[in-house]
Amino acid sequence: MQMLQVQLEIGADPTEVGRARQWARSRLAGSGISADGPLGEALILLVSELVTNAVVHTGAPAVLRILLPGPRGVGAVRVEVADHSCRPPCPRQAGDEDSGGRGLELVGGLADRWGWHPEGLGKRIWCELDSLDRLDSLDSAATVAEPGAVPVSAQA
Repeated sequence: MQMLQVQLEIGADPTEVGRARQWARSRLAGSGISADGPLGEALILLVSELVTNAVVHTGAPAVLRILLPGPRGVGAVRVEVADHSCRPPCPRQAGDEDSGGRGLELVGGLADRWGWHPEGLGKRIWCELDSLDRLDSLDSAATVAEPGAVPVSAQA
């Protein structure tokens, strides 16, 4: 299966999250995925959450990578963010009054799979969307299915 891979270097500034969303939206347009459709909107939200986590929690530059299905449109769309922190992602239970802490919960609800693995002095967090079916049922638990990945349940 042929995939199209695109990547963007992200600075350590929170304004980079908006730039990452705009960049991802333009890349989706070129792939045949409508940025305004359910899959495109979910992907933009996943990009936003993963880039926000990298910028806010590491205070260092990161790299956003999107892997899109080839010309036939078959296969998962994968979003990855590599950062310079070796600290594992830690899903939290945000309270009703909390203004943050829901990012990984949202990623787990939208993605078909997500996880992370150490890479060099940092880590790579990834998520995949197979189809629109998942978007109709946001309350399922996330699973991890990548060799060498650390299971999400082991991180809590």
